[in-house]
Amino acid sequence: MNDQSGFAKLPVPPYYAVIFSSLRTAGDHGYDDMGQRMVELACQQLGYLGAESARNIDGFGITVSYWTDETSILTWKRHAEHQIAQETGKQRWYEHYETRVAKVERAYALK
Repeated sequence: MNDQSGFAKLPVPPYYAVIFSSLRTAGDHGYDDMGQRMVELACQQLGYLGAESARNIDGFGITVSYWTDETSILTWKRHAEHQIAQETGKQRWYEHYETRVAKVERAYALK
């Protein structure tokens, strides 16, 4: 989960990060509601650890979700309601997006 600063509270590595970078189209078109629903659903998935997200005024954003393993990531990718969100994103919410999956081996923080 995230603390009030927006940082996900994560375990000691290793774990996985799914990095979703996107450029939004103009207008909401249900994006905020679906985004909230996806957060609620992701939190219920086995292996989900948390997420961090930011978007600038020009519509470029990055969301990083954290997972215990690759199986959990694939299960989430194939979740029926998430697939609807993915298709809607392709059709109306994103001009462009890229998804990257990485294994986090080390993590550091300023405390």
